[in-house]
Amino acid sequence: MVHPVHDDVFMSLPVHIQYTHLLRESPLDLWRRLRELLAGQGLDPDATVVVDLFPDGADQEYGQVLTDEGRVYRFDLRYDREHPRSVRSATLERWTDITESWQTEPLGSRTAEALIWAPPTVKTQLTVIE
Repeated sequence: MVHPVHDDVFMSLPVHIQYTHLLRESPLDLWRRLRELLAGQGLDPDATVVVDLFPDGADQEYGQVLTDEGRVYRFDLRYDREHPRSVRSATLERWTDITESWQTEPLGSRTAEALIWAPPTVKTQLTVIE
């Protein structure tokens, strides 16, 4: 069996699909640690979508996730990227709820794509006015 990371079809998928799969399934330290950290924030990693995660400087990665309830969070995942094992003790910094403003954020279009791919399970109940 080919590991998804090396599969050309997998690599052609949108980033949020690739990274969400990695969050849920990857044995790599980065994804294991991110699962732990998200659970520590009260999120279920099996129901969370990773909108994106990318290097942002020498010691951190910038990330954004979407919850199954439709909340959107951005964060910095801080660790020494020069020492791969340091990811095992990575920390979340600047954990920010951007649910009300994600449309104006740099990853707004990617967030919209992720919302279409995995719509929230919580629906808004509208009151009928007669």
